[in-house]
Amino acid sequence: MTDALFEDVKAVLVTTLGIQDRAAGLTASSPLFGAVPELDSLGVLELVTSLEARLGITVDDEEFSGEIFETLGSLVRFVELKLAAADPT
Repeated sequence: MTDALFEDVKAVLVTTLGIQDRAAGLTASSPLFGAVPELDSLGVLELVTSLEARLGITVDDEEFSGEIFETLGSLVRFVELKLAAADPT
């Protein structure tokens, strides 16, 4: 996980959920789903849509799982895998 990708995903998360007041405390081990009230089912959809738009990835419905949104680090790892799959070089 690169620092740049971590910061990009974190920025999308913070902006999409409107949690700028908590941004400084977010680390890779920060719990998300169930710990961030703004990340409900609608928040997950908004977050994924924002990540797709900002990073040029596509997330299929069958890829959704609680494990992806367990921590900020798990979300970044998922995005990293999506980016790697989209770029065969």
